[in-house]
Amino acid sequence: MRTIKIVADSSANLLTLSQIPFANAPLKMITSTQEFIDDASLDVEQMVSFFETYKEKSKTSCPNTGDFLTAFGDADDIFCVTITSGLSGCYNAACMAKQMYETNNPGKRVRVIDTLSTGPEMELLIEKLTEWIKSGLSYEQILPLIEPYQEQTGLVFMLASLKNFAANGRVSPAVAKIAGMLGIRIVGKASEKGTLEPLHKCRGEQKSVEAIYSHLKENGLKQGKVRIAHCQNETLAETLKNILKERLPKVETKIIKCRGLCSYYAEKGGLLVGFEKF
Repeated sequence: MRTIKIVADSSANLLTLSQIPFANAPLKMITSTQEFIDDASLDVEQMVSFFETYKEKSKTSCPNTGDFLTAFGDADDIFCVTITSGLSGCYNAACMAKQMYETNNPGKRVRVIDTLSTGPEMELLIEKLTEWIKSGLSYEQILPLIEPYQEQTGLVFMLASLKNFAANGRVSPAVAKIAGMLGIRIVGKASEKGTLEPLHKCRGEQKSVEAIYSHLKENGLKQGKVRIAHCQNETLAETLKNILKERLPKVETKIIKCRGLCSYYAEKGGLLVGFEKF
């Protein structure tokens, strides 16, 4: 019987899966004085505290081809789920690993999936892959189901700070400064091209949560799944969960903690919300 495995880079916020073979390929957060590897040993709270006071440039580094090959192990069929190619080189590195793996292991197969997203939207896809595998569907039967499901999911986020985006050269310092002033929260979404698209500038957390809820409802959420990933802001995550429970009682919601990569970009107080559009 052929073995099926799921591999993801660490922006999915997952370290293990129950009942399904799984491996995590860690990203890195790099500064002039310290390097943080987004694996099981990372102290996420310590990393977040470090970046709160760090004032120099920083960058992220994606897993290399060898990291993905290690994660593939010796599985026969692999679904490899990566952060958006619009923000990271993970997808390209995974594709190179796929070519090498299939060349060196005739008959084995890898499907690399560019999620055009990150965090909890990646988790939704991994949950769905797990569901299909556990139901007994084969690799060939699952392949045509992936893209239609991806079209039915989305990501919306709330950021209290853009400091690390600025330090990483992804937004201008002037834009980052605005986000840090007067309690402004940036609410945005993952675009169809896999880039971050700002939608609203909200004064305070409560208005930002209402903006997130409006986005979810306008995009078709009625009874699907919602995954709320937070960076040291469980209170706000619970607030959103309670709003959904009250207004959309058929929605199934779960709160998770951001790991390293998502914490680096979301920063303290940030929320990332993955959702199904049905």
